[in-house]
Amino acid sequence: MIKPIIITSVALVLVLIIVLTLSPSLTSSSIYAQELAIQPSSQNQHSWTKAVCDKNNLCQDYLIECKGQEPIKISPITGTSVKFDNAWQDPRNLEQRERLC
Repeated sequence: MIKPIIITSVALVLVLIIVLTLSPSLTSSSIYAQELAIQPSSQNQHSWTKAVCDKNNLCQDYLIECKGQEPIKISPITGTSVKFDNAWQDPRNLEQRERLC
């Protein structure tokens, strides 16, 4: 004798397969939205975070938004500053410290 739980599980799987097969517009529209979200900008816009340190070893993280190699917006990130002791040396080379985009 077949148990009712197995019949119910099989029926649910079949219904799900039928619904997905008959409604391709539902699945294709969600895939299209994801593809649009990950396409790179045609204007080469990007953003990243960077720690900027002063001569007293106080470092603050910034969100830097760029268009090509030009910064278009630089915003401090709240709560991301740190003060290092006087003996601390920034391990980044000069180009890494000064580059914005």
